Order: sequence, then C-alpha cells, then structure tokens
Amino acid sequence: MRVHEKYLRAIEDHNDWLTVSEWAVKVADIYPDILKKAEEDALNQKNDTTGLREIAARISSRLSAGGFANIEVDISERPKKARYISQEERTDHLDQDIEEDVAPLKRHDIIRHHIESLTTHELYRIDELEAISKQIKTYFSLDFEVDHSQALLNPDSPGKHHPDNLQLLLKSHNGKKHSKNWVRFSFDEQVEYITTAVKLQEIVAARLDVKLESSILALLIQRLKDVY
Repeated sequence: MRVHEKYLRAIEDHNDWLTVSEWAVKVADIYPDILKKAEEDALNQKNDTTGLREIAARISSRLSAGGFANIEVDISERPKKARYISQEERTDHLDQDIEEDVAPLKRHDIIRHHIESLTTHELYRIDELEAISKQIKTYFSLDFEVDHSQALLNPDSPGKHHPDNLQLLLKSHNGKKHSKNWVRFSFDEQVEYITTAVKLQEIVAARLDVKLESSILALLIQRLKDVY
C-alpha cells in the first residue's frame, strides 16, 4: 500500500471533518512506521520541525494539488478541513459542481428572456438597484449584490427577473441563500438590513482604513426608496 493510500485509510472510517493536523495525528497513530520515517526526515531539515508536522505538510501539499480523489475539502474556515467521501458521494459532488458551473449561463439565458417583456421603467429600476449596490461597495467597502428573492433556478418555484423580485444582500448571505426562495424584504426591512451592515462596518472602519460618510448613505437610501 502506497503512503498516500495509508493517508486515506487513516480517515476512511471517520465520518466527521478533520483539520490537516488532526488527520496527521490519526496517520501517526495507525501507521507508526510513517511517523518514524517522517521523524527521521525532520532531523535532516534545516528548519525546526517534527515528524507530525512533516506528515501534516505532506497531506496539505497533496490536498492543494488535488491528489486525493475521495477527499472533500472545506476552505471556508481556517485551518481548512477535510473528510473522506465514498465513490457515490464523489459522483454526486461532481454532478453538483457541473450544475453550479453552468448555472451562470442558465441564469443569463433566463434574464435575457425575461428582459424582453420588461418596460423601460422596470429596466431603469433594475439598473438603479445594481448601481446602488455598487456604490455601497465603493463608499462603504461592503460587498452587496442584487439578489432574486424568488431564485431564478429554484427547482420548485423559480422566480422572474423583475424589479419586484429583487433585493440587496451581502455577498456572503447571497451565497448561502443560493437557489432558495426567500420572502422579499419590505422596504423598511431592506433599509434596516443595509444600515445595520453599515453600523457594523463603522466599528472597524478605522482599523480597515475605510472612511465612511453617513450623508452618502442617506442619499442612497432615498434613491432606493424611489425604485424599490
């Protein structure tokens, strides 16, 4: 059995996520020969290291290179985590990845089709919502996106590309929403959501070297009221 196959065997029966360090400990516990060899290699390194750290570094390097076919990696946290997945799960994930990769093209086609039936005023409202979203990012360093509250790609009840179906969400929230349908913010809820995000930004603005101007927010909110 090759070394990387032993790495996999060490977490094959572990159903939860592991950090690379935790994975390395499991390898060392199950395969003391690998740990012994890694400790010998560590002695020959110029930098201060250990056998466990050598194993962790090798696992991390192989993960980064995509060298583990049956490993799922979660990079949303630091340190990143990994878990073993079955061949069936891997196939499902590949299918999901393909679906997500072509989703922007599907959305583009849907939007292009829906735009044909919009009035000039409705198109203006959409353009203004997109402009407000960009200007919040420019003046407050907050990454807002224009979201379809009833998602275009929702499998059960897809929404339409129409200004009455649009709202502003932080990119992080929009990513978690994905293709789910949410009840659209009322105007008051939308304003509260935006101003709360700005208030949080104000707390760390000096540390982030961000200069905020409250009068600009008031102007943006007024523009939002006119088109929301």
